[in-house]
Amino acid sequence: MNIIDVLNEIWTQILNITSLFVMPDWTFVIGLLPIIILLGLVGPFLTGLMIGTVVYLAKKPRVKMAFEAGPRVAELGPGDEPIFPVGLPHCRRDALVYPSGTLRCERCHDELAVICPMCSLGRSALVDTCTNCGLVLKVVPRAVAVRTTPGPKPGGAAAA
Repeated sequence: MNIIDVLNEIWTQILNITSLFVMPDWTFVIGLLPIIILLGLVGPFLTGLMIGTVVYLAKKPRVKMAFEAGPRVAELGPGDEPIFPVGLPHCRRDALVYPSGTLRCERCHDELAVICPMCSLGRSALVDTCTNCGLVLKVVPRAVAVRTTPGPKPGGAAAA
């Protein structure tokens, strides 16, 4: 065996391997077309959708919550007078707002008052029906009251 025969055998092997790619069996390639479309188009789209969803869920803005166990000081309005929220019991003397279902002030032991959500009439927290409009406000005591913590306004820097 001389060198020309060895080179001819190598060349024949190269041509046999290249013929698999250059002149493929087209019926086999057409049969693979749905798999190629699924893997080439639908697969990356679904993968991108899942990755985008995970990134959104990881980075989405969340509300900062603080748990309140007891009363909080009422917010002050113009003229430094307390503003009591509608439907929550409050003490007028100490300017404290209590969680739902509380009936007496912890500091002065006075009866708490509630502002009716419908007609804005103040009444005792012991009475569960408004004497003006007849709204029945039966408040079930909650274990924990949740309120957002104050912070900068959404959208960047705090307003000046």
